Amino acid sequence: MSTTKSKPIRLLIVDDHEVVRIGLGAVLALTPGMKVVGQASRKDEAKKLSLRLKPDVVLLDIRLPDGSGVDAAREILADCPNTRVLFLTSFADDHTVLEAILSGAQGYILKDIASDALVRAIKTVVSGQALIDPRLTTHTLHWLKNFYTQPGQPKRPLLSSQEQRLLPLVAQGLTNKEIAVQLQLSEKTIKNYLANIYSKLQIGRRSQVAAFYAGSFKAAGSSLASH
Repeated sequence: MSTTKSKPIRLLIVDDHEVVRIGLGAVLALTPGMKVVGQASRKDEAKKLSLRLKPDVVLLDIRLPDGSGVDAAREILADCPNTRVLFLTSFADDHTVLEAILSGAQGYILKDIASDALVRAIKTVVSGQALIDPRLTTHTLHWLKNFYTQPGQPKRPLLSSQEQRLLPLVAQGLTNKEIAVQLQLSEKTIKNYLANIYSKLQIGRRSQVAAFYAGSFKAAGSSLASH
């Protein structure tokens, strides 16, 4: 009787601290089903290795010597659409978290996370789910909600009610045509609404719209916290 052995999750570790890279590499190398295929300390190096190695997940720090980890995430995801980006950092401020979410990354966790929770987080993003470290969720979701409101006009939402209706449908992976059917609107109208959302949120990718839909992060964060 033959058995099929599943392929290990291939990981690229990107951090400017050698001790962090070595420590993560050692932990993950001993984890069944995980394989560290490369390490990088700089943004340009991370991009080149991602293109060459096509890892399943890039564990990425926010601050790198030659640029922002957020910019690195955008470039990696543009060139390697099948790769997932999981931010692993010590920065927990709201602005940084939002920038990371809008980069198209699938997850954001803090460096002091336990090793078993880190492994679960990696498996979560590989499965196609998004997550935020549960210690950030409440504060960040509150901030994301406030982000909908324009400065100086606290009662006026940044997105219209109709545009807000699109967010959960985009997050579910529905096409413009499927969304049009659900909302009983034309496909052209849906495209116009999405264009408005891209402009208002200053983003340019459908995956970023899905990431912005905070409910997916809340659910994922609760799942991670429950283990």
